[in-house]
Amino acid sequence: MRALTTAVRRASATAPGPAAARGDRARGLRAVALVLLVGALFVPLSASAQAGGRTPQPEIVIDAEGGCVAPPDEMRRNHMNMLIHQRPLTVRQGVRGAEVSLRGCIECHASREDGSAIGTRRNFCQSCHDFVAVRLDCFDCHQARPGAEGVRR
Repeated sequence: MRALTTAVRRASATAPGPAAARGDRARGLRAVALVLLVGALFVPLSASAQAGGRTPQPEIVIDAEGGCVAPPDEMRRNHMNMLIHQRPLTVRQGVRGAEVSLRGCIECHASREDGSAIGTRRNFCQSCHDFVAVRLDCFDCHQARPGAEGVRR
């Protein structure tokens, strides 16, 4: 009999009772409230960023007249691929003057103010690369001014 009483006490001590169920429900409600609060905080932030609020937009100034080799959306997404595919032709085979070339980009997109595509946030290449937080390493080797000859060493 004593063993049966002890077993019943142990079972009732570990079984969730009405108080435990209320505690679980309260924790669940707190978690839902926290998720809703965090969601409510992010909606205004994302809306202000899309509307040009707190997120600084790049200054895109194109001083050259005429169009680019591709539409702006395509250039925004694929210019690096165009240049990478042209690189082996230029470096290894000596093909110069192709439609897509770094020199062509610099001739059109260099600023009239300082004659460079990099250096300040007002320069075409620098402003976009800063905006998307991508390292601009083309000009570690190449000249950033139109008409400049040779490669930096």
